[in-house]
Amino acid sequence: MPSTWLITGATSGFGRLVAERALAGGAHVIAVGRRGDRLAELADGAPQGQVTPLALDITAPDAQEVLAEAVRSAGGLDVLVNNAGYGLFGSVEQIDADTARAVFDTNVLANLTVLRAALPALRAARGRILQTSSLIGQFAWPSSGLYSASKGAVELISEALAHELAPTGVKVTIIEPGTYATEFSTSLHVVAPNDVYLPTVGQFLTDFAALPPQAFGDPETVADAIMAVTELDEPPLRLAVGADAVEHIRASLRSRLAELDRWESFPRVPVGERA
Repeated sequence: MPSTWLITGATSGFGRLVAERALAGGAHVIAVGRRGDRLAELADGAPQGQVTPLALDITAPDAQEVLAEAVRSAGGLDVLVNNAGYGLFGSVEQIDADTARAVFDTNVLANLTVLRAALPALRAARGRILQTSSLIGQFAWPSSGLYSASKGAVELISEALAHELAPTGVKVTIIEPGTYATEFSTSLHVVAPNDVYLPTVGQFLTDFAALPPQAFGDPETVADAIMAVTELDEPPLRLAVGADAVEHIRASLRSRLAELDRWESFPRVPVGERA
């Protein structure tokens, strides 16, 4: 029996590539995105009825109801690729409350909206959940504080969810891509640093902008990894994709372990015994 997939952010980037692969494998895809024209292109290129295009802002108040109805109409759900989101770079101090709220609304709260809409059907099917994070969901660079925080929230929500769903047979995997050549950079919101943050945030953004094309991986690699992990009987909770993701996450974990070891006995003199 063909599987049914729900993919958010299906109009471009990893979401679009995964949708195309799922369709090629015979799946029915509920393709969710804001751009109806791109969803129509996806549907036009697939056999009739194989794509359910759903032009939807997943931060909208009725998004959960709309998504749940789409799943019901499809007769169930086997795989969720919870991929929608966007980037925000700038110093922590300079990102105002509305801008911070907006990135959390999309990257975290809307992610939860999608989960709530999909989970009843996924439990019934003992299905798979793929949560798109980032290498900087594990740590933060200068300028990535708010974006990393939103992806860090997705990471910990997903980890808890994996534990909570374990008895149901639903498997959760967090995808942590490195730096890839997608439309992410074109939709990136950047808050230019003031003089205070030029040596840190400004320098990082300058260095990042100067990266050569070969520093950006082929996004097909991430789509292939997502497809492959859905086939595993016991998938990993976290999957770092790309040499840079593995390198930077490993370095961050080693640094954290070293700091934990160094400070595990602090304070060495009990507070009550100090002179």
